[in-house]
Amino acid sequence: MLNRKMFQKGQRHKLLIHLFFIVACLTFVLPMIMVVSISLSSEDAVTAANAGYSLFPRGFTLDAYKMAFGNSGSIQRAYGVTAAQAILGTLLSCIVAGMVAYPLSRSNFAYRKPITFYIFFTMLFSGGMIPTYIIYTRWYGLGDSFWVYILPNITGGAWNTLVIRTFFKNLPESLFESAKIDGAKELRIFFQIALPLSTPVFATVGFMTLVAKWNDWNTSLIYIYNPELYTLQYLLQKVLNEAQFLRSMTANNMVGIDFSKFKQPTETLRYALCVIAAGPMLLVFPFFQKYFSQGLTVGAVKG
Repeated sequence: MLNRKMFQKGQRHKLLIHLFFIVACLTFVLPMIMVVSISLSSEDAVTAANAGYSLFPRGFTLDAYKMAFGNSGSIQRAYGVTAAQAILGTLLSCIVAGMVAYPLSRSNFAYRKPITFYIFFTMLFSGGMIPTYIIYTRWYGLGDSFWVYILPNITGGAWNTLVIRTFFKNLPESLFESAKIDGAKELRIFFQIALPLSTPVFATVGFMTLVAKWNDWNTSLIYIYNPELYTLQYLLQKVLNEAQFLRSMTANNMVGIDFSKFKQPTETLRYALCVIAAGPMLLVFPFFQKYFSQGLTVGAVKG
């Protein structure tokens, strides 16, 4: 009888846990479904009085996507620039951050403590936007260049470096000593031993870097003047600003021209741009999800 009561109590606890995670999952999934639904709805149905949003499209139309892809060549070029700088920048920053973190994790490296402090210090202070702009454009000549997306962040960042270093410190020291006895050099040890054993932390850091670079629009705003080098996020922002400008002219009739015939979606366009921009990352995320818990907890708990 006692075992039966304990079993029923355990079942109730499992049911509550399952319900909790179902509700938590819905809080993430339902907003995503709503964004897609609004992007496929008509502008009048969304902006009508007391209309609100729904989980199903109302007045199904692709007008928002047609406007976003009105100049398909620019969108495709922006996708190419964004993908190239995100993938290349992520790959290089992970390699460089790993090569910096590896000697800092070795106990026989004499200067690991002052260098670690120096790296940590950069997390607290920065030179500011104006000095950074002057250095990048006048000294390095990166203004209006594709390499402005890659080279300034090629070190991977102080936080990523410290997380990778901490993960390396949890690897058995005997592995490195055995490889050293067998005549392996440090570069060979790093690429053939440290890297293969550190897949979780590199997958975690790499995905976060990839998302940050994919969503980067500030670099294009500050450093890029050539439209062929615009990233997707910045180009979509320009499309949205132009649509809002046309809408304001339609509402106010600012120049004495009837713009009612040129009515363009703005509210639905906003959500369509979210789908266009976030879609690739949503498809990539499941491949990295299994590494997140192990990569972050092992790489961030110990100091």
